Amino acid sequence: MTLHRPHLLGLVAGLFLATGLVLSAMVLTRAWLHIAEPQTVSVTGSARRNVQSDLALWQGHCLVEAGDLIEAQRRLKQDLQRVESFLQARVGSNYTLTPIGIEEVRVSEREEGRVTRMVTAGYRLTQGVHVDSPEVERIVQLDRESVRLVEEGVLFTARPIEFIYTKAGEAKIEMLADATRDARDRADQIARQGGASVTRLRSARMGVFQITPLHSAETSWEGVYDTSSREKTITAVVSASFALR
Repeated sequence: MTLHRPHLLGLVAGLFLATGLVLSAMVLTRAWLHIAEPQTVSVTGSARRNVQSDLALWQGHCLVEAGDLIEAQRRLKQDLQRVESFLQARVGSNYTLTPIGIEEVRVSEREEGRVTRMVTAGYRLTQGVHVDSPEVERIVQLDRESVRLVEEGVLFTARPIEFIYTKAGEAKIEMLADATRDARDRADQIARQGGASVTRLRSARMGVFQITPLHSAETSWEGVYDTSSREKTITAVVSASFALR
């Protein structure tokens, strides 16, 4: 089939017109989507603070063993007198005693290489002491000197001191505000690079609260609460989203 020239020109013009309409629609659609998308920037802000522990917890216990219960109780009483004298000279009456723990020491009797029965060979008694004080240095000194009890013949074992920062709750509130301000500063820097500016906070989510030894890089999704060190670092994290214009 042969097309006359006027018909051919009309067909070409129609194709150009249709193509232009499609392209225009695509441009307008992309522009609308760009405008309709919320203009936001999401950042993470953090705040850190170094603190000194203001409470120390110290625990220890003495242990005795004897062939009968009466003798074990007598030995425990003697050892406990030494322990209490040691504590009173250093922390006064600022200590508590735990209830006495009593454990039977049982051994097996054998006949012809076979265990025939279990019998009581003696008794093991333990008693613990607890000290807590805001005078952290005094407790550190107490722990160092507790070796003297062993030198006096007392089978005494002390646990590592627990160092606590009691104002962590108050610090948490202040530091979350600091972390949010840090997030705003980061958002401002990012926005300026794109020729925009931050207008308002759209959302904020608090991250885990970390209390770690000073200079430690330890972190956990569940948070860290260190009690092993006197000097600590508290870290608060906030994930925030800011509107742009």
